[in-house]
Amino acid sequence: MKVVLFCGGLGLRIRDYSESIPKPLVPLGPRPMLWHVMKYYSHFGHKDFILCLGHQGEAIKKFFLNYEECLSNDFIYSEGGKKVLLSNSDIHDWKITFADTGTDSNIGQRLKAVQKYLEGEEVFLANYTDGLTNLHLPALIEHFEKKHSVATFLSARPNLSFHIVSASKDGRVEKIQEMTHANLRINSGYFAFRKEIFKYLRDGEELVREPFQRLIQEKRLVAYEYDGFFQAMDTFKDRQMLENLLASGHAPWEIWKAPLAASHSSTNNGLGSRKGRRTRVGKRHE
Repeated sequence: MKVVLFCGGLGLRIRDYSESIPKPLVPLGPRPMLWHVMKYYSHFGHKDFILCLGHQGEAIKKFFLNYEECLSNDFIYSEGGKKVLLSNSDIHDWKITFADTGTDSNIGQRLKAVQKYLEGEEVFLANYTDGLTNLHLPALIEHFEKKHSVATFLSARPNLSFHIVSASKDGRVEKIQEMTHANLRINSGYFAFRKEIFKYLRDGEELVREPFQRLIQEKRLVAYEYDGFFQAMDTFKDRQMLENLLASGHAPWEIWKAPLAASHSSTNNGLGSRKGRRTRVGKRHE
């Protein structure tokens, strides 16, 4: 299946990290966030990508035009650099379409702009490109196909907590309690669509607003609930947490480094827990 990746947002909440590069190029280890998401899909055999470019799209083009595989692969260096032999390769079999979808376009407009590149695709995948998971992707696709829906998305638990404060009229704190969104689930930005999605998407509309509301009315939108690892990279703090996991050598989303059987069993945490739950869709942006 082709994979549409939304890469054009401004990434305002993480601009304290860098204003010189687009959000998808914010690095995690030697590779940017975008590469980690693409590596995830390619692990499951989906290697035909459509990048919806916008803000600083030229930087993303330059990254791939000047791609250095030695940074993320073992290699043998000899003859003073005249000979470099890679032990393995990571993007040699990827096909990438770079599509300019406008600097100020919303997600719906970006998707509409690349419809011409999806001709002949009955089903395709899409992603916000700002979150990582260890979900066994075939399970989401199988669930989607069984439900005969037009669209589905990964419904994950947000990594959020806050403190509830009770105080007297003069400001003296009487109670402080940590609260979490234990019962809240969000749209994590991992999508599967049938080509019919374009019948529900009109010019200028935001994907999760009007089109999804039409799908809800027709009962053709399903959520795939997953309680395994998911983490968005919206802020500098989020990035640091992901960076720490990567540095520890136990980054959950790097399923391509584990045997497939082990990866499947360890990422199947939430597959039996969908029945009897009601999913609230928390909105997330690029």
